[in-house]
Amino acid sequence: MPADFTPDPAHEPREIPGPTSGDDVDQVPQAPSIAPSTPPSPAKRVGAGQTRKSRVPDTFDNPSKSKKTWKPTHTRKKEVLKALGIFQRATAEHLWRMLRPGDRHDRCTRDTLNALKEQGMARVETRLESGHQLWVLTERGHKEAKQLLPKSVRMSVLRKLEYDDDGEPVGGDGYDEHAAAVTMTASVLTGAGYGTPLSWQTEIGHKLPYGYTQYADLTMRAPDAGVPAMLLEVDRVNEPVDDLVAKLRRYTEWFELLAPKADAIKAKAARGAAVHDFRLWSRIYPATGREGYVPVAFVFTGKTKAQRASRMRRLEETARRYFAGTAYPGAQFTAVDYHQAVPVVVTELERITADPEGAAGKVWRRLGREEWQTLNQALDNPDGERQYAVEVEQSRRRQAEREAAAREAKRPVCTSCGTKFTDERWQSTRQSSWRSETDGLCGPCKTEHFARIKAERVAQREAEEAAAREAAEAEAKKNRGLFRRR
Repeated sequence: MPADFTPDPAHEPREIPGPTSGDDVDQVPQAPSIAPSTPPSPAKRVGAGQTRKSRVPDTFDNPSKSKKTWKPTHTRKKEVLKALGIFQRATAEHLWRMLRPGDRHDRCTRDTLNALKEQGMARVETRLESGHQLWVLTERGHKEAKQLLPKSVRMSVLRKLEYDDDGEPVGGDGYDEHAAAVTMTASVLTGAGYGTPLSWQTEIGHKLPYGYTQYADLTMRAPDAGVPAMLLEVDRVNEPVDDLVAKLRRYTEWFELLAPKADAIKAKAARGAAVHDFRLWSRIYPATGREGYVPVAFVFTGKTKAQRASRMRRLEETARRYFAGTAYPGAQFTAVDYHQAVPVVVTELERITADPEGAAGKVWRRLGREEWQTLNQALDNPDGERQYAVEVEQSRRRQAEREAAAREAKRPVCTSCGTKFTDERWQSTRQSSWRSETDGLCGPCKTEHFARIKAERVAQREAEEAAAREAAEAEAKKNRGLFRRR
């Protein structure tokens, strides 16, 4: 992952104080339009527009508790240029949440923007419905940001200043509110520890064979937070749900594309996670560490809470074929095969900013589940491959028990004592190619049987020998009597 370019405020270099223009300060409402995404500091973070009675006006209001008058620094200018180079459009609040969540308000960020404006590197694109100014880079600022950003980071397109027939600057093109919501989403996620500003990319295209390119509003890479990659779609509840379902369909089609020179026959024969080794997406995105394709998150904002909830339910009902997975074959399995499914999570900007833990809290819901969970919990699959492995082992154990019971039912019983045969005795009778009168006897009874036979034979032999001796002695006695008479 690219290194975070947010420095420690206590160690950043200071510029020589210079004149500042109070006329260019971006005025915000008394309370922030959206609550902070990170837990407040002990002294509480407040909006820059609120009065602070215990402080001297214009002092540096930061956790470092410096009493010096703050002026925009070279380090802060660079980080703002980089962020605008990636996200194209942002408010001071967005940049504050993303770059300096430790600051207690966005005053320092606004002053930095105004300093860049004076240097001709940033300008105000328009003013949003919330009253915040939306900032973009000028051509000069765009070139400077390109020099500062690593070559691996994709630069956003320059927003050129256009003029109408009367020579007046033309405002936003109608997508400014959406662009602001996209940047706000990246801000609250970054503030919650999901990557750094350099971890994000905007408007990444996923080209399909029939000529359509599906662009992702945001692409996040945060392996240190357990999310190697995730695609985000920001929806202001102003487009049909069918359009959101169509996005999931196109993402699924793109995930199923074979990589160049991939063996189609082997890909068709592959099963489970091995399938992804042949797919194009695995050459572009890192392995997810979980079953399934790269997860897709829908971030809803705007309208009412009820409208957003209804929208999530309709998306869940209509797009089930893309995220639900399939059951493993066999009535004994309840686990779900997610290897060919798109993990889809939903959340709301309003829900994130209202939670004390921000995007790190239980503000995510996996489509197909009812509970709200943390992002990692929502992306996890406890009912997937792990449960399948457990159920396979349980199935094997039950099958072994059934086979053992059936085998026991067939085990012979000794015809003499009624004892069941041992495995060795049973095996010996089955291996024998001829039958005998002892086949029905257990081992001890067979031994006793042969011992009895042997004893009988010995007794018979002894009796025969005794009889023979007696006969011999009688014959000898008879012969002696005859000799005397002669």
